Amino acid sequence: MLTELSIQNFTIIDKLTIPFNDGLTVLTGETGAGKSIIIDAIQLLVGGRGSVEYVRYGKPKAVLEGLFTVEDHKHGIYKLFDEYGIEMDSEGMIVLHRTISAKGKSVCRINGSLVTLAILREFGQTLIDVHSQHETQSLLDSNQHLHLLDLFSQEQNKDTFEDYNTVYQKLKKTKEKFDQLNHNEQAIIQRLDLLHYQLNEIKSAELALNEDENLRKERERLVNFEQIYQNVSEAYNALKGEQKGLDWLALGLNALETAVTYEPELEKETEDYSNHYYMLEELSIQLRHYLDDFAYDPKRLAIIETRLNELQLLSRKYGATVNDILEYAAEIEDEIDQLEDRDQSIQNLLEEIDELSADAIVEANHLHDLRKRAAKQLTEVIKTELKDLYLVKAQFKPEISIREGSPGDPELAGKPVQLTHNGFDRVRFLLSTNPGEPLKPLDKVASGGELSRIMLAFKKIFAKHQGVTSVIFDEVDTGVSGRVAQAIAEKIYNISTDSQVLCITHLPQVAAMADHHLLIKKQSTKDKTYTTVTELKQTDRVKELARMTTGTQLTDTAISHAEELISHANTYKSN
Repeated sequence: MLTELSIQNFTIIDKLTIPFNDGLTVLTGETGAGKSIIIDAIQLLVGGRGSVEYVRYGKPKAVLEGLFTVEDHKHGIYKLFDEYGIEMDSEGMIVLHRTISAKGKSVCRINGSLVTLAILREFGQTLIDVHSQHETQSLLDSNQHLHLLDLFSQEQNKDTFEDYNTVYQKLKKTKEKFDQLNHNEQAIIQRLDLLHYQLNEIKSAELALNEDENLRKERERLVNFEQIYQNVSEAYNALKGEQKGLDWLALGLNALETAVTYEPELEKETEDYSNHYYMLEELSIQLRHYLDDFAYDPKRLAIIETRLNELQLLSRKYGATVNDILEYAAEIEDEIDQLEDRDQSIQNLLEEIDELSADAIVEANHLHDLRKRAAKQLTEVIKTELKDLYLVKAQFKPEISIREGSPGDPELAGKPVQLTHNGFDRVRFLLSTNPGEPLKPLDKVASGGELSRIMLAFKKIFAKHQGVTSVIFDEVDTGVSGRVAQAIAEKIYNISTDSQVLCITHLPQVAAMADHHLLIKKQSTKDKTYTTVTELKQTDRVKELARMTTGTQLTDTAISHAEELISHANTYKSN
């Protein structure tokens, strides 16, 4: 969820920090007070298109910063942190930062790490989904409908998705190998020449596993010869040299051996002393042998330095370590074998492609059947949601069709089909809002308040499946009133039970449902205009709802109606 938003020098906002909570937060205020500007700031923070027009007049830059918390370690944001090598806070805290300069330059950061705008957008889309009266986003994009249908049924169909993906990835890689082999003759000859040269260069070096690591260790010993020899000599002399440590220990052992003849209870101590003495004596012999064998060899050091330089030159071309280079050599040997026996390799790959294509069609067909069942389930759920929003006569249907392929593609029922990472299905959501009207694509059916209700029905179902932690509604309740307004208020609240919801609204019914109510005001002085945000308590909430009902004049009837709305909302939320 979005925990805190900080805005500086952004249009009419001078400096503003807004804490947010979970549940439903509504933002209300007069037209032009800056409600949508706050949503604009959030959209830019999560990767929206920026402009110098957003920078407050006379200021060098606008600065946006948001603190998010994601405690669910299965959330997709964690995978993105691993993928891009960005450090993730142990408590699941994420800081998105964006600066837009008056010259148009944009700087983006995630948890302090500089990132591109594309990466910021990728992170942002997993955290926040913004829906406004003028923005369709993913639910109206037919290219996203297959993904949404799969999200709806992902739990029960998880194994089938994985089975298809395994076969499809094998097929994809095999086709890539085939394409590489099937290049023109000149390209293959040039490729073979290059591979033979590389393999010969690597083999001529006569590399051994871990050679570079072993040589560096040996060089380290030779470079530090004097220090090592001095330290080992001191250890040896402490035992056998002038200090005669072992001689003193021998005296102690003789003394204990004499004492034990008078005091048998000292037998264990005497035995322990004796064992340690002889261990140290053996150690002194080993140290002597080490010193006798340890010699400084400047010629060997020169050989090592030369060899390491040779290995470094190879590592720049073929791999970071000797082991990596040897692994690369094995790979190019395989490729050479394939290229030199190209005709047979192509035939083998064609046979493998045919087998994998047949397997992929089988798995894709399973996906197709599962999607048809999921489509029926989704249809019933959507109809229920639309009914709650007084679109009783609305008809909904996920249309599932098969992507037609071209000659050479895998066949289904005698016709070629196009396989993608999602199978061969194409999904499009169709809707009819009035009896007698044909089903049409979702983005061509409705507008205004009708479209708002349709979108809320979808949001209610897909908000938790999409994995976003926050959903933002920017005046989606425009053009509705009465019982429809109340239904929209209840639906928005229901969405907030699964995801944090921020909602700009002009409907008192929606505002009454809020867990947190923020009032946006525009203030003016002689030389500047700025926006303020205040969280309303109970009494002030009643006044604001009354104002939303009647305008600036607060009548007793309006106050009573506002109190009734809040009471009704509290009753609904407690059930």
